[in-house]
Amino acid sequence: MDKILIKGLKLFAYHGVNPEEKENGQDFIFDIALSVNMNRAFQSDNVEDTVSYAKVVKTVRRVFTAEKYDLLERCAYVVSNAILEEYPDIFAVELTLKKPQAPVSAEFEYMGVHISRSRC
Repeated sequence: MDKILIKGLKLFAYHGVNPEEKENGQDFIFDIALSVNMNRAFQSDNVEDTVSYAKVVKTVRRVFTAEKYDLLERCAYVVSNAILEEYPDIFAVELTLKKPQAPVSAEFEYMGVHISRSRC
């Protein structure tokens, strides 16, 4: 299956278990792979024959910032489901949600979750 990739999408939001995370907010980073049949786009070279990654980014931003969640798991689930609901040409979503400023007393690149969802 062909994939559209959105890597390193940085969004600011107010998710986390700790009150200061919900008050101060922080950056989160998405890596998203969208499974799509690109045969029509290969032939036509027309954006109408594929999934617009710009539109997907707008969906991710809208859904991710609409509410405040405690868990990254919930955030990733809600965003993945919204993508599948809004874009019928997407067969599956692989989503990694990274939290580089997680309140953990250790040196790390990021904490995060990775989930896969499909229409099947």
